[in-house]
Amino acid sequence: MLDTHRLKIFLKIAGLKSFSRAAHDLYLTQPTVSQHIAALEKYVGLPLFDRADRDITLTRAGELLYTYARQIIALQDEAEQALDHFKGKKSGHLLIGASTIPGEYILPQLLGEFKKPYPHIQLTMRIGDTALIVEGLLSRNLELGIVGGRIKDARLQYAKFADDELVLIVPRRHRWWAKKEVPLDELVLEPLIMREQGSGSRMGMELNLREAGINPGHLLVSAEIGSTAALKLAVRSGVGVAFISRRAVVDEVAHGLLRIITVAGHTFSRIFYVVTDRKRTLSPLGKSFREFLLRQKT
Repeated sequence: MLDTHRLKIFLKIAGLKSFSRAAHDLYLTQPTVSQHIAALEKYVGLPLFDRADRDITLTRAGELLYTYARQIIALQDEAEQALDHFKGKKSGHLLIGASTIPGEYILPQLLGEFKKPYPHIQLTMRIGDTALIVEGLLSRNLELGIVGGRIKDARLQYAKFADDELVLIVPRRHRWWAKKEVPLDELVLEPLIMREQGSGSRMGMELNLREAGINPGHLLVSAEIGSTAALKLAVRSGVGVAFISRRAVVDEVAHGLLRIITVAGHTFSRIFYVVTDRKRTLSPLGKSFREFLLRQKT
């Protein structure tokens, strides 16, 4: 019989690509971790890892086991949660993903509120761009996601979570600083900082611009940046202007570091979604958290 404890160790090593880091995360010694993997390899009769130099990679047999091991552990967690739920107790580990704005500016407080009545649960949130969160969801490394863009895929199910406004920001000493608004045609000629491809902010901005009659491909892009914090610093440094969630610049605007400029005759908005895999049945904890999110007014 496959030992689930050893399968968890196997999955941790595969995820981290390191025996030593897996041992650290699991509060085990490295020799103990190695012994468990040796016993697992003896049971299956095949090597599970290639240990060439310092690189740890899965063998073909390891890749096959990895797929089933994730399902086995997920099913075990789901069974334990279901039994606890039947007994009136919420427990278990919920792994979610969030794109940058909801992950950094909305969810931290909500996670605390959700956890208060359930002290025994463990919540882990991974932050990345929308494309990365969807990838984690479909690979079953995440149970649900909160994202700022919709990627077309029949496997995905979206539910509206919250509204967001994208605003144009400029730095001090910019020629638009004293203005309240600028015409749309001037924006096309201005160096613009963009989030990276796959970002929900970028998807939302490009969709709004198309609806306003602007081809995003005609914009004068001065830089593409992979995080909200870095984008704000780039704007302050004079690299260009940028569209960003209003939620993300409250402090900078209040302290006079950045200014929001209206684009005449246009507002730019988007929606945050809770996204799930249609083919995956949520655990009781995942279902409760999804219902909790959809009740919020943010």
